[in-house]
Amino acid sequence: MAEVTAAMVKELRERTGAGILDCKKALEETKGDIDKAIAYLREKGLAAAAKKAGRIAAEGLVDAYIHLGGRVGVLIEVNCETDFVAKTDAFKDFVKDMAMQVAAAKPEYVSREDVPAHIIEQEKEIYRAAARNEGKPEQIIERIVTGRMEKYFQETCLLEQPFIKDTDKTVQQVLQELIAQLGENMAIRRFARFERGEGIEKSGDDDFATEVMAELNK
Repeated sequence: MAEVTAAMVKELRERTGAGILDCKKALEETKGDIDKAIAYLREKGLAAAAKKAGRIAAEGLVDAYIHLGGRVGVLIEVNCETDFVAKTDAFKDFVKDMAMQVAAAKPEYVSREDVPAHIIEQEKEIYRAAARNEGKPEQIIERIVTGRMEKYFQETCLLEQPFIKDTDKTVQQVLQELIAQLGENMAIRRFARFERGEGIEKSGDDDFATEVMAELNK
């Protein structure tokens, strides 16, 4: 199996317009064969979705999710190209799922591009210091930092989080599948999450994500 390099991912992304993570997965699944990876992305509808990415998406929906008892509230805006698509059940269900995703998984940003540069540098410095405190060799510290930053993005960026209803997929992959299905460019524009008593020290701890999943599965 050929090693999947950054250059290969870059080439595949330029040829298909698909996302970095999707390109990497396609290359891994096809053992580094670019042509087969392109076919893989097309079969998944991801290359087709990428072609729509440059089109303006200014319609859509603003939706809200309030967890039972008023403990957590989420407001989210998801855009599409036409009011027609905004009114489809598939689009409305996706927006609702995203509101519940934000409630359960607590992302801080929509994408890694939204993370401020000073926050990224701050996190890197924390990971460098931690690696040195763990006694890691200096020559591998930057590699360790890169790996931990990827995990940070996966935890804090909505598009990179595992989708709460199918953790084998990221939110980005679910979004791209919907774009391919409905034939329009779409984007999660922004969200706000409010949790009762947030920032106030409280005793006890419970699994809120489990509560949201239970409600999803009703």
